[in-house]
Amino acid sequence: MSLISGIDIGSSTIKCALLSDDKGSPAIIGKVVERIRRRDAVEVLNETYDGMLAEANIRRDQVDYVATTGEGELVDFRTGHFYGMTAHARGGLFLEPEARAVLDIGALHAKAILMDHRSKVLGYRMTSQCASGTGQFLENIARYLGVALEEVGELSQQAEKPEKCSSICAVLAETDVINMVSRGIKTEDILKGIHLSMAGRLVKLLTAAKVKETVVLTGGLASDSGLRAALIETLVEQNRNFDVRMHEDSILAGAIGAALWGSYRHRILSERGDALTA
Repeated sequence: MSLISGIDIGSSTIKCALLSDDKGSPAIIGKVVERIRRRDAVEVLNETYDGMLAEANIRRDQVDYVATTGEGELVDFRTGHFYGMTAHARGGLFLEPEARAVLDIGALHAKAILMDHRSKVLGYRMTSQCASGTGQFLENIARYLGVALEEVGELSQQAEKPEKCSSICAVLAETDVINMVSRGIKTEDILKGIHLSMAGRLVKLLTAAKVKETVVLTGGLASDSGLRAALIETLVEQNRNFDVRMHEDSILAGAIGAALWGSYRHRILSERGDALTA
């Protein structure tokens, strides 16, 4: 049995997963998500990673392969690095075997990734530089409204009269929110409107990537139930009725995918080594 760790470092969050792999049958035995919050990213990484290993009663030297994705150059103890889209595709398929696309919504960008049943990336589309369809944008709005990011999804689904933003530009959208608050618009209606505006952009992204089947959400906003509800609502309005799924470990998809690719590479290298010494 091999022990493989996956580390996904984003611009605002560090995700770590620990897998045990017994002859190609991987299982998650450790996982952790930690926000960086203006701290030193390397310090947060080491504390988070070591904390995960300690909880699993594993030492660093017992891990056979450390696979990274995202800003992997921060991990000086990595064994190998994997491209973000391939990691999210592999992790998304592991969590939702019926998925044929991944919608990775990170802090600064969103990506629609089309894949096959083996997680091979067939195509993708990515948002432009404007951040209004991303986690950082929603976090800024939530902070202004005095709402914890974890509460946003539930509040959004309580909306009765959602108020959409008039612009998809992040800066102008934030101005819209300030005006809504001054007009007395309810917080839940503002959040639902924000979610619908974001969903409109994300559906355009899915359309551009030619996604037609089950999509699994990954990335920092993967657990936002309000955003998922807005995505489904927007898809129904546009007669694009494919399934959009969330998984309790969706935010860890990149780390899990990196670990799975790391496990595969470790197995191949081990087999080659055995053949050479035979």
